[in-house]
Amino acid sequence: MPDTVMVFAAGLGKRMRPITETMPKPLVKIAGRTMIDHMLDRFAEIGVKRAIVNVHYLAEQLERHLANRKMPEIIISDEREKLLDQGGGIKKVLPLIGDKPFFICNTDAIWLEGTSSNLARLRERWTPETMDILLLVAAGATSIGVDWAGDFLMDGEGRLTRRAESEVVPFVYAGVGIIKPQLFVDAKEDVFRLAPYFFAAAERGRLFGQRLDGQWLHVGTPGAVDEAERAIARSAL
Repeated sequence: MPDTVMVFAAGLGKRMRPITETMPKPLVKIAGRTMIDHMLDRFAEIGVKRAIVNVHYLAEQLERHLANRKMPEIIISDEREKLLDQGGGIKKVLPLIGDKPFFICNTDAIWLEGTSSNLARLRERWTPETMDILLLVAAGATSIGVDWAGDFLMDGEGRLTRRAESEVVPFVYAGVGIIKPQLFVDAKEDVFRLAPYFFAAAERGRLFGQRLDGQWLHVGTPGAVDEAERAIARSAL
């Protein structure tokens, strides 16, 4: 079972400006806690031991913020010299990850939990014999901050297929998944995107989804910060 998470915290956060002119996006607070802490706390709750966090934009702020965390253990992957994108960020840390499957996590992937831990359910669903990648997916219609036509269709077995260009589909990628490191061993470039690996796994019939129990809060813009905080406040009533 995965015990390491790769946390993507190196992005420039351009859509979150002007908030991110003075702080990296993962340090933006939602309901009193930074976005990166929302996610790291969830992984700590299910016993994930290590979080590899890549840093680039305003990296010193992130390093200072994470310095006192005990669980999970924080390992910084320094991308100050060159931003590698998510795929390249994974390739760089493969020696740390080894050959075990690992979690991936966007820092703006926040949700209101349902009846049980979504991360625990995702890990329990992981079946390496049939899956190369397992993604947490949410219903776009009930999510906060979804301003696109969806990402995937899902069949009765949970297998995902990519949205065609002209389609509107019900499920969006909720920013968290489990993936095999072996997919990246032969990568030739240093800077490359992660999404094409999702689509290639879908073509092989080895991309699966686990539906989120609760409500997904995609916090990608300043307006979405306010929406997310209102949703959290309503859930507490």
